[in-house]
Amino acid sequence: MTKKLLLLMAALLTQPAFGQGVSHDKILLGQAAVFSGPAAQLGIQMRNGIKAYFDYVNEKGGVNGRKLELITEDDRYEASVAPAASKKLIEEHKVFALLGYVGTPTGVMHLPVVTQAKVPLVGMFTGAEALRVPFNRYVFHVRASYYDETEAIVEQVVSTGGKNIAVFYQDDAYGQAGLKGVEIAMTKRGMKISALGTVERNTIKVENAVKTINAAKPDAVVMISAYTSCAEFIRQMKRAGSGATFYNVSFVGSKALADALGKEGVGVAISQVVPFPWGTAVPVVKEYQQLSAKAGHTDYNFSAIEGFLVAKVVAEGLKRAGRDLTREKFIDALDKLDVDLGGFYVTYSPKVHTGSKFVDLTIIGRDGKFLR
Repeated sequence: MTKKLLLLMAALLTQPAFGQGVSHDKILLGQAAVFSGPAAQLGIQMRNGIKAYFDYVNEKGGVNGRKLELITEDDRYEASVAPAASKKLIEEHKVFALLGYVGTPTGVMHLPVVTQAKVPLVGMFTGAEALRVPFNRYVFHVRASYYDETEAIVEQVVSTGGKNIAVFYQDDAYGQAGLKGVEIAMTKRGMKISALGTVERNTIKVENAVKTINAAKPDAVVMISAYTSCAEFIRQMKRAGSGATFYNVSFVGSKALADALGKEGVGVAISQVVPFPWGTAVPVVKEYQQLSAKAGHTDYNFSAIEGFLVAKVVAEGLKRAGRDLTREKFIDALDKLDVDLGGFYVTYSPKVHTGSKFVDLTIIGRDGKFLR
């Protein structure tokens, strides 16, 4: 064996063993989310927010000398498609970690694949308890839960004199998670839901729900579905003469809902789990606006700023994990994270991966603009 070959072998043996998806100059990260169909804007805007921050990080030299590369797979917001999308990211694309997933029914199906492969997943765009309990070492949430959101909504309705509350929900794991949150908030106050109406995922067949809920003449309707079905439900309720106030949880996709409703959106309320993206007082919002505009996206929205915050958490975790990067070191770094991202605080521990309990309420004003 030549001296040159011996030196080469010695150099290879002394190199640190990086984890899958990590090379000397790059970290591969994967996002399985909805990029087609009726809920597509949720995944598209999440990706826009993630990429805006990753582009900035890469421009500054990356994290510990490595550029961040995002690879996406479309799960179409269909539970049956979800496992294959995660498997493709992990087994074919060989990503290091996952982020920015969208949805509860898909999330429930992604989770076994992610957990079995022991791949960290950060910042799912869902507040469902089914993805939080039981505790999962590999899953880190950046947003508050649907229980937090529905508690804030019910408190708002009750504090303004509302007593008759109905629920319109998507008939799947997402809708049922939100419904359970409303039930908990109502039971706490000695109240009962006056009427229930459902819609199938990825459809706008809301006629039966409108008939049932409108008959109860509710003061308020709490809605747990995607923007297309929620918009159709609100339109039909208004045509039927309903005077109810409509409340949505954050997953609806605020800007997409406002765009879908047009003039009929005025007064529709939405709970939010991230700071107001058009504000000027919160430092991370200013940063998001600047970097989003630089990336060519000036249509600021809640979904994109959530993606932006998720990207910041991932980058911070990678930075703290150090140059000799492995998935376990990344998880250990996140487990110790207690960080101010610029007026938005995220805290984890080895036993708690909730991240944030921030909830705000907004309404759609004239011209589709949001008011707090």
